[in-house]
Amino acid sequence: MSWKDFCGLRSMARGNGASELHGQCRSAATAAHTARASGLANTTPSRYRGKPIQKESQRMTRPTVRQAIACLAPLTLALQGCAAYPETDVATAPVAAQAAVAKGPGLWKVADEDTTIYLFGTVHALPESVEWYQGPIESALAASQELVTEIPDGAAKDPASQQVVMAKALLPADESLRDMLSEPDRTSYEIALTRLGLPPAAFDRFEPWFAGMTLAVVPLMQAGYAAESGVETKLEELAPADAARGALETLEWQIELFDTLPVESQLAFLMASADNIDEVVPMMDRMVAEWLEGDADGLAALMNEGLTDPVLADALLYQRNKRWAEWIDERLDRPGTVFIAVGAGHLAGQDSVQDYLTGSGLTVTRVQ
Repeated sequence: MSWKDFCGLRSMARGNGASELHGQCRSAATAAHTARASGLANTTPSRYRGKPIQKESQRMTRPTVRQAIACLAPLTLALQGCAAYPETDVATAPVAAQAAVAKGPGLWKVADEDTTIYLFGTVHALPESVEWYQGPIESALAASQELVTEIPDGAAKDPASQQVVMAKALLPADESLRDMLSEPDRTSYEIALTRLGLPPAAFDRFEPWFAGMTLAVVPLMQAGYAAESGVETKLEELAPADAARGALETLEWQIELFDTLPVESQLAFLMASADNIDEVVPMMDRMVAEWLEGDADGLAALMNEGLTDPVLADALLYQRNKRWAEWIDERLDRPGTVFIAVGAGHLAGQDSVQDYLTGSGLTVTRVQ
C-alpha cells in the first residue's frame, strides 16, 4: 500500500469503515516494513522488547500534549493526511467566539543596518473561518525577500518523505504496541480508540509516538481544524512570488526527533493523548484564542503549566529554540528582509527564541 492509500483511510464512511480501516492499517504496516527493509529507514535492534514498561507515574499531563501539538505541528500536519478515522460531520471550532476583538497574533523583529528578520508564531492547523492575515503581518510578509518555515514547503506531501515517516513509524515485526502497555493503560488506550471510531488493533504495528500524535490530531480534524486553513499554507500562498523559500529543519529530522525519544517518553505521550482526547479541542480553542489576542505570556502559561517531561520539553522546545536563534544571528550577516514563521510555542515563555537572541546580545522588538 502506498502512502496515498494509507492517507485515504480518513475518507472512509462510518459503520463498515472501521473494519476496512483495520485491514488497511495492517496493509500499510506491511508496506512500511518493506520500505524499512529496502533502506528507507535503518533497521535497528528493538528498544521495546520485554514486559510492559509504562507506569502510571510516567504519564504526561495535558500541557505536554499541548507542547507537542504546538511545537512539532509540521509533523502533526504530515500525520493529518494519514490519520485513520471514520469521517464525521465537521463543525467549525468556536475558538472562543473567534476572539472578536483580537489584537492580532504576535510579530517580532530583529534588525541591523542592512537586515530585518521578522519572527511570527504560527498555528499550523486552524478552522477555516479564523481570520488573522492583516496589518503588520501582511506588511511584513509583503516586504520580505525570503520566507523561512520549519520544514520545506510541500514536504509533508512529498512521497519520499512520507515513505520515511511510515518506515520510521513501524515497530519490529514481532512486536505490538498494546503489548507494551500495562493492563490499566491498555484499557484506557483501547477506550480512546473506540471513542474515535477505531478498532483496538488499529495501531498495533506502529510505534508509540506515531499512535500518540495521531490520537492528538484526530479530534482536531473532526472539529474542523485543518492544515489547509493553517498559517503556513496561507503564508506560502501570499508571500511575494519572487521571494526565496527556506526551512530551518526537514520533515525527516522531525520524525527522527520523535523516533529517538526514550520509550518511556513515547509511551507517556501516547497515554496523555489517550487520556485527554476530550480535552484536545477545548485546549486548542483556548490556545488559538490566546494566539489571536497576541498574548504571548498567556499562551506560554497555558502551554507550560504542569510540564512534567523534561526530556520531551528539551527536545521539542529548548534545543530547537537555541539552534534557531543561532541561525538568525548568522543570517544577520547577510542583507535582506526575512520572514520566519515557526510554531507559536517557540516564541512564548522562558527560553523562547527571543530569550536566546537577547542572551546573545541582540535586540528583539515587538511589532504587534
